[in-house]
Amino acid sequence: QVQLVESGGGLVQPGGSLRLSCAASGNIFSINAMGWYRQAPGKQRELVANIRFVGETRYADSVKGRFTISRDNAKNTVYLQMNSLKPEDTAVYYCDADIYTDQALGHFWGQGTQVTVSS
Repeated sequence: QVQLVESGGGLVQPGGSLRLSCAASGNIFSINAMGWYRQAPGKQRELVANIRFVGETRYADSVKGRFTISRDNAKNTVYLQMNSLKPEDTAVYYCDADIYTDQALGHFWGQGTQVTVSS
């Protein structure tokens, strides 16, 4: 059994910052890629950023230069530092990870955390 638990969402004014965290726990042998997606009302879920075990990162064009993804492999945790937030960043943010358990490689999702950017 694997769980991904997000934290750090909330309400912030335009131009502000938030830091999201996502901790994986359970029957984990190793974690490959970890990442963040978001889904705004009426829109499809989209990739925000992801990071491989060795540190290679990828970002959506809309967040490049404003968001930074990082991970602490010892803590099985991924972070998303979000700066210069805009109203269009408002969404539910979901953590995801490709995790090796004793069964096989599986893809797991967190429950989501709301980020609202509004004055």
